[in-house]
Amino acid sequence: MTPNQIQLVQSSFAKVVPISDQAAAIFYSRLFELAPDVRALFKGDMVEQGRKLMTMLGSVTRGLGNLDTLAPVAQRLAERHVGYGAQPAHYAVVGTALIDTLDKGLGEEFTPDVRSAWETAYGTLSDVMIAAAQKTAAA
Repeated sequence: MTPNQIQLVQSSFAKVVPISDQAAAIFYSRLFELAPDVRALFKGDMVEQGRKLMTMLGSVTRGLGNLDTLAPVAQRLAERHVGYGAQPAHYAVVGTALIDTLDKGLGEEFTPDVRSAWETAYGTLSDVMIAAAQKTAAA
């Protein structure tokens, strides 16, 4: 990722933080609309799950400038998700739900450049996570 892309992701996420509960609700609503079968993977309180999601996204966006540190965190997250039943194919649906959520939440501020930066960030991290998940599943 370029420094400009990192800055775009970080500054746009800062605008999501004040509406984080709503953004999380939009995300999960969209995720379950796109992939109804994924709903069964979520057993707990969805409000709390949404808070965890937003906390994780905050950590990820802050860490984008140091992928060497962020990658192992993403790998461990993916390994845990294997235990929850997440499949490699789910990552694309999650990415779509995330981009759709940002589009809805940020409105006109979700410019093509911001969208591209988020797509690059998500693509980079999901590649790392999918590889870790596949390695864990094969073990």
